[in-house]
Amino acid sequence: MPYSVALAGKGGTGKTTMAGMLIKYLLKKEKTPILAVDADCNANLNEVLGVEITDTLGNAREEMKKGDVPSGMTKNIFMEMKLEEAVVEADGFDLIVMGQPEGAGCYCAANTLLTNYLERLSGNYPYIVMDNEAGMEHISRLTTHNVDILLIVSDPSRRGLQTAVRIDELARCLKIVVGKSYVVINQVREAPSEQAMAMIKKANLELIGTVPEDDLIYDFDFNGRPTIEMPEDSKSVKAAFEIFDKIVA
Repeated sequence: MPYSVALAGKGGTGKTTMAGMLIKYLLKKEKTPILAVDADCNANLNEVLGVEITDTLGNAREEMKKGDVPSGMTKNIFMEMKLEEAVVEADGFDLIVMGQPEGAGCYCAANTLLTNYLERLSGNYPYIVMDNEAGMEHISRLTTHNVDILLIVSDPSRRGLQTAVRIDELARCLKIVVGKSYVVINQVREAPSEQAMAMIKKANLELIGTVPEDDLIYDFDFNGRPTIEMPEDSKSVKAAFEIFDKIVA
């Protein structure tokens, strides 16, 4: 079974950047190949990783639902072909993008084929990194519904921590097996306050670490440079790697 880490958090907390740092860490430790899954409807993990998106699983699902299957080809073969086309291959990792949520109508058949394909695909990778939006619906359809680590990324704000707590609660409500949930506080300027720590403790969550605010991230992002290329001695990467040392098997 692959070792899977799912990242979630409120928009703007830096979870996608954190997902990229985790993939950078796994590459450094030669824990490859890695399957990177962008399950955020606002997909931009590819920009962090410096690769181009060719297609999405959402597009394949839409085509099958509309009946855009070539004559003489079964839906199963068509879906598998489209999903294989959506896998972006890179050095040490592959990226697959979930795409937009379903539209109106029934997607049961398409989603069943999608789930079956992802379960087979995940067996080819010892490590899976999933970048998610605040909602956890995509995780509930992935890789036999098992997640070893749920890494919830928050900023230092009260709203960010409240969202982190809600995400953990949502994960427990969905049919997801989560080995362990942790909170990371990102973009920090000082140690978490007593009030912040009390919120985390009350929710029975564990703070695995903090990552300092780093102007280098903003410089890379503004100039269109993949943050996976940030130097390992930058303060945010060093702090992130210390966290990953604690959670990566």
